[in-house]
Amino acid sequence: MAQRLSRRGVLLAAGGAVVAGALISPSRASAAYSSVSTYGTTVNGDQADVHHPVTSSPHQPWPVVLLLQGANVGRANYTGFARKVASYGFVVVVPDHTRVIFGVPGLYADGAEATWTVAWAAAENARTGSPLKGRIDAGTLLLAGHSFGGAAGLGLTTGLSTPPFTDVPIPAPPQLKAAAFYGTNNAVPGTPVVPPVANTVPVALIQGAVDGVGSPANGLGTYAVLLGTPKLYVSVAGANHYGITDAQNPAGARPDLSPQTLGQAGGVENIARWAALWLRAQLGDPVGTAWVYGIGDAVDAGVETQFVR
Repeated sequence: MAQRLSRRGVLLAAGGAVVAGALISPSRASAAYSSVSTYGTTVNGDQADVHHPVTSSPHQPWPVVLLLQGANVGRANYTGFARKVASYGFVVVVPDHTRVIFGVPGLYADGAEATWTVAWAAAENARTGSPLKGRIDAGTLLLAGHSFGGAAGLGLTTGLSTPPFTDVPIPAPPQLKAAAFYGTNNAVPGTPVVPPVANTVPVALIQGAVDGVGSPANGLGTYAVLLGTPKLYVSVAGANHYGITDAQNPAGARPDLSPQTLGQAGGVENIARWAALWLRAQLGDPVGTAWVYGIGDAVDAGVETQFVR
């Protein structure tokens, strides 16, 4: 079922503000874990950071989220986003992957990282001395991504990653269940053409409303041609291309000259919340489901959303 609702429309659909507030509030959509820890690892030889909840309470194993970096955006720039996503009950893996594209070396995400991360998760879940031994759901892989990394992830959602988003074509692992990307589109550079994306897993596109690198028009156009459902589009007011990173215009990356009017830390937290709750919703979580399919739009004054469920 397709939906495009303003906050007012969501409240009316829910039977009014009182009903919406009774169903869910921003506090009830807060993270499940108050403490998150980080440690270093390698994934297929790439240096990576792992962010995960800390708790002594019994819990179901945590699914893995692979964060595919934007072009020449080092993994350290995603610490705030990754830790916030992890606080919702995920193991978030953020590798630095270096390769050469069109003769230029740099940090460029590779679709093969999905397969490598699945192998890492199984090994880490069994490794003696791992802080996550027995705590990883090694049968579930979720994707997050930024810009070029999100575009690489889009290919994986169709079941096959192809150049330039990988060195050689590689199928997506069967463990892939859903994805959430920021500042990502499928537009052909320099043209108005946005080829269809035949995604076979649910995809959310989260887009800064003042993004000067990956335009909102191309983001919305890509959402329109996502062929698989469920799908979600979130427009974040005041956020530009680097609304997801710890600071604006990370060194070495293409700068966004469109000024951001949203506070950096608050924007990162909000983008992470939408990504995490979308991923949780696709795994059957009732709070995530209630949030992304309408109520979140009603109570979050900083976004406008649309979805097909």
